[in-house]
Amino acid sequence: MPELTEFAGLPVVEFPASGTTEERLERIRERGGDPHAPASVAWRLRTHEGDGYPHAEDRCGEHVARFLSVVDTEQVGALVLGAWGYPTEGGPEEFLESLIEHADKLPNLRSVFVGDIELEESELSWISHGDLAPFVAAFPRLEKLSVKGAVGMEGELELHVPEHASLRSLMLETGGLPGRVVREVVSSGLPALEHLELWLGVEEYGGDSSASDLAPVLSGEGFPRLRYLGVRNAEKVDAWIPVLAEAPVVRRLEVLDLSLGCLTDEGGRVLVDRAEAFSGLRGLDLHHHYLGEEMEGRVRVAFAGTGVEVDLSERLEPSYHSWSDEPYYYTAASE
Repeated sequence: MPELTEFAGLPVVEFPASGTTEERLERIRERGGDPHAPASVAWRLRTHEGDGYPHAEDRCGEHVARFLSVVDTEQVGALVLGAWGYPTEGGPEEFLESLIEHADKLPNLRSVFVGDIELEESELSWISHGDLAPFVAAFPRLEKLSVKGAVGMEGELELHVPEHASLRSLMLETGGLPGRVVREVVSSGLPALEHLELWLGVEEYGGDSSASDLAPVLSGEGFPRLRYLGVRNAEKVDAWIPVLAEAPVVRRLEVLDLSLGCLTDEGGRVLVDRAEAFSGLRGLDLHHHYLGEEMEGRVRVAFAGTGVEVDLSERLEPSYHSWSDEPYYYTAASE
């Protein structure tokens, strides 16, 4: 996925990783930012600027300190953390620890994206993380957390938050999400959570999540304010559909997002047969799918007149290898 240009409804502006203070200020202004009125943008911090290499003189902690000294951070509402040195050689701990240390200088921080890293910098499956819970706890007014990467070469994501009263949106973008991480998330105390987006990915890259891992959410008992559930980028999305058709939580959701995965005619048949179970939704996102043309039409007919807006864009064809007659289906993101 390309680097972010917008986050939390705000344009992303880079805080330069190199140059004198005046040079940095000039480059910030050129990119549409104002260090003295910083609430109108999401600030990206990373230790290099798209050249693929970290600047040796600019460690994560030093970069954060310089950001705090140049920008009026009391107004900052959104941060985007890009590459921290070489992302394949460790997680963002130095970035996060520096921000935790100076949490009092970011009193209005509401939205954070961790891991805005391009393919040229690191494969998705190589992006390492550690325990993000202390960071979440350090910002009790945080409302939105998005994380890219999970099981990297040097660390695995952890995210169990015993109690956080403000977090409303949580997104984990991965090529393979371990069931362990799902269990940590769903056992967290997040009473305000409205948006839960899980990119389950493929087993080859650590994606071994199952319905039992998500059971507290599916039952409707976890996250009582949940209105959006994303089971996205899932290799086995067909198997999730009958489970979701029986899940009490679906009756109160506004949007069910099953996009970016390997939805085939097998899953399509269940959607048609169990359309009534999903008829209370406002939106059903199925884009990036492998439904045949006939099955796509049947799904459309099944939901016609229900008030459910169904996104069936980006219909794909399976691939075939020379050594096998079996079709191959690919999620939008894996490696």
